[in-house]
Amino acid sequence: MGVLSCGMSVDALDQAPGRSIIPEQSRFNCHRISDLPSLQLRSSHAVELVSGPAGPPGRGNCHSRKESCPVRASAIFFIFSGTVTRDVAPGSQPGQPQPQPRSLTITMGSLLSRRPAGHRTRSKVYWPQNPAQLTVKVHDSKTVEKTSLRTLIETRCPSVLTPFKGAWWLFNGHLQTGYAVVGDFAGVDKVVYDRKFLKLKDGGTLGVDFTPPVSTQRTFDETTPVVVALHGLTGGSHESYVRNIIAPAITPVEEGGLGYRAVVVNFRGCAGVPLTSPQLYGFSHTDDFRQAVHYIAQIYPRAPLLGLGFSLGANVLTRYVAEEGEACRLSSACVLACPWDIEKNGHMLTDSWFLRNVYSKGLGTNLKNLVTRHLDSIRQFPDSPFAQALPTLLSYDRTTMLQFDSIISIHSAGSSPPFPLSDAWAYYAYASSHHKLDAIRIPFLALNSDDDPLVQSVPHGYNQNEWVTIVVTRGGGHMGWFQSGGAGDRWAKQPTLEWFRATAEDTILPPRKVSPIEWRDGWLVEVGREDLGCQEIGDGGTIEGAAGQEGDLLAGL
Repeated sequence: MGVLSCGMSVDALDQAPGRSIIPEQSRFNCHRISDLPSLQLRSSHAVELVSGPAGPPGRGNCHSRKESCPVRASAIFFIFSGTVTRDVAPGSQPGQPQPQPRSLTITMGSLLSRRPAGHRTRSKVYWPQNPAQLTVKVHDSKTVEKTSLRTLIETRCPSVLTPFKGAWWLFNGHLQTGYAVVGDFAGVDKVVYDRKFLKLKDGGTLGVDFTPPVSTQRTFDETTPVVVALHGLTGGSHESYVRNIIAPAITPVEEGGLGYRAVVVNFRGCAGVPLTSPQLYGFSHTDDFRQAVHYIAQIYPRAPLLGLGFSLGANVLTRYVAEEGEACRLSSACVLACPWDIEKNGHMLTDSWFLRNVYSKGLGTNLKNLVTRHLDSIRQFPDSPFAQALPTLLSYDRTTMLQFDSIISIHSAGSSPPFPLSDAWAYYAYASSHHKLDAIRIPFLALNSDDDPLVQSVPHGYNQNEWVTIVVTRGGGHMGWFQSGGAGDRWAKQPTLEWFRATAEDTILPPRKVSPIEWRDGWLVEVGREDLGCQEIGDGGTIEGAAGQEGDLLAGL
């Protein structure tokens, strides 16, 4: 019996009409991966499907030879999902004794679809129709020139236009996404942080992680750029996708890095941050990040701040940049795997049996697990909608994203207004970021893939804003982009680093008119937004771990 990553067993799979479940002589076995040393997995096991007598070779058949798949057993659902069937004899009914099958057919649509080995296809790049004109430094010269945003990317960020070529064994979006979950990344892109806890006026707490840590005794010029990052759903600064870009960004120039500083803002309740108010976080709420930016800008008043967002964090960053408009404190921004139209993508996750039972349940259960870790804190606010919704949430074994958002997010994923919202679909419509693109006024680069199972609706063809460029790669999954050079070889890393260098070092942006930040009654506030405010309340120590929360099904996304 193979136990699946969303808690389902093989015999729990739906049986389609005219199909019966996997035959008794077929089984799931595990063995050591000794002949695939290049694979780095959190478990050192592969999954085998051993079938009955072989039939004629054909696509979608498992034959009598053993077929090994590079995933751990608990993550088998990324490969063998959908309905696992064998042919039923004509005139018989499912469940009746059947003759020995000639082949074992696996019905899973695009799960095993693949492109030819070594296949490269150019990314789709949606350039602005009338790109912004920038003042750019001429290399090896003290002079400057005027150039367009498009020319800047083409000449200073060539990796953006380099086709993605995935590892041969991660040949579609599900496998790319799955490896982001099950891969062992503890030995690559190591980053150590110094954590500060930031208290907000509404009682919430953020974890702000600075790197390189003070212990390295590295010195920086006051104008050294600072990458300001937001992680994905239930993630944190420890995530492999965060470290994959932060590590080379902070590596000294003489060692091949950018030589920058970086700060990762951890959402309320995530990555060891306490939950100290009856409010969580969500796709739409930007005020927490806004206050963190005030805090970081106060520490580094002369440094360019470079925004970096992943998945949910990408959506928050996009909305923040758009809301700030001309007064944005960031010099540029790069977002990876932004969910854009959350309402449309939510329908896709809900309407598909596979996406609902794998991805939506995995991510929704991660959110439920996060809340469960903070039950005592939430119950300190018994009159809050958050606390009153706990019995309903806890009555579910595993929740989909739609269920979690219907129970919790509609009232506790942000502040009022606009919360509470009528239902999850109203929340998704409000929280989407694709309709905010027109308001962005800083250089903005978005990277998505065309086979992302979580983000299937991307603003294709968008070219109305002179500051915005959207790149959609051919392949890469959700937060994957794994190439064949090892666990740390992700395509998105180099384009992002080149973008930061081009916009922070090569480009001279005009000064922006931003409201002053000052201390009032012990709170750091922005003049004109005195309802918001933050203060440093403690040292969270050194953060070195690369592991996610125990029990999370789709950690790493």
